[in-house]
Amino acid sequence: MIDNTKISKFAISVIKTLQNNNFEAYLVGGCVRDALSGIEPKDFDIATNATPDEVRKIFKASRIIGKRFKLVHVFDRSELLEVATFRSDIKPNEDESDLIKDNTGKIIRDNVWGTLEQDCFRRDFTINALYYCPITKKIEDRNNGLRHIQKKIIVSIGDPQVRFKEDPVRSLRAIRFSNKLGFKIDNQVKDAIYDKGYLLAGISNARLFDEFCKIFLNGMGEKNFTKLHSFNLIKYLVTTNPDSDDFSKNMMLSALKNTDERVKNNQSVTPGFLLAALLWPILLARCTKNNEINIRKFFRSMDGVLKEQQRLTAIPRKFNSYIKDIWVLQLKLHSRIKSQPYKTIRHPRFRAAYDFLLVRERASNDQKGLGKWWTDFQKNDDALRGSLIARMNEKSDTESSKIFGFYNELR
Repeated sequence: MIDNTKISKFAISVIKTLQNNNFEAYLVGGCVRDALSGIEPKDFDIATNATPDEVRKIFKASRIIGKRFKLVHVFDRSELLEVATFRSDIKPNEDESDLIKDNTGKIIRDNVWGTLEQDCFRRDFTINALYYCPITKKIEDRNNGLRHIQKKIIVSIGDPQVRFKEDPVRSLRAIRFSNKLGFKIDNQVKDAIYDKGYLLAGISNARLFDEFCKIFLNGMGEKNFTKLHSFNLIKYLVTTNPDSDDFSKNMMLSALKNTDERVKNNQSVTPGFLLAALLWPILLARCTKNNEINIRKFFRSMDGVLKEQQRLTAIPRKFNSYIKDIWVLQLKLHSRIKSQPYKTIRHPRFRAAYDFLLVRERASNDQKGLGKWWTDFQKNDDALRGSLIARMNEKSDTESSKIFGFYNELR
């Protein structure tokens, strides 16, 4: 059923090594699910009955990571694999010293080792509880995962009301898998998303940033955004304006469409650019009155907007300056007189800011032609550039000069 030529050779070698050391070992989770669903498998995770310490002893190029959920990273020169030990479905009357929950029922430490039979009932959805041995080419399926793949439906293992309390991020995963695979979400899972979604407020911003990237940077961003909005979950990933207008919604969707298109065209994408676009309407709302930007408020509001987003999703430090550069360059792009365009085009973030401008214009149906002006200016034709600037000088570009004048006062 699964073509081994699609499987990582390194993953197969790790499984062979574990089995040669008298341990069980299988590919598990997304790579098995995707291979059976007709999608190119990636992220070859391995499950075994060897403990993290035992795995670490077998593979020199490895390290144990995690506290809440210990596992081992095994790596070679070009690939890194996650090797996880089977977890136990511990009973309430047994020793729970290594399975700790908070007062909401969320698991905050989970290092109780078990068997394959126990492990498969600890996973989130039936389609993710399929274990494949590339040596024997057999699939272990204890939760009807194969049948649910055939029926194209996302079904929880166990009561989703309880399972989503244990890990609220399962709400986001259900939505992401549904759109990625084209599967329907089981009604009980839908109810749990509505009922337990609020628990996402207690998830760390680092983990939610990781989910943000998986949800919005894999070519399904627009669909995921729409479904998250329908479940009222988007507020746990992106700072939103309760009084948002059509432009705000259009800007978000325009940014997500742009990102999806770039993924499909194998172009680079970055969470920094997407966050800059998603937060742009919030920034404008803080500093705009009567359709005019207060430049001082614009600059003062940037850090505040980023701090609010930081409470939801961690933003790596390198992206803070990247985002602010893109925002500031939106003002500079409006200044097209004298030598300013030549300075702007040499800015290291110019290309990102130019792409951002096109996203803005798409969102607002702007017919002013600023994007076209910069498209033409980038052409390697000095005569064309000169005539473009001359025309702007004739118009005095009063509006652009006013905007940029405020900026100069703040430098």
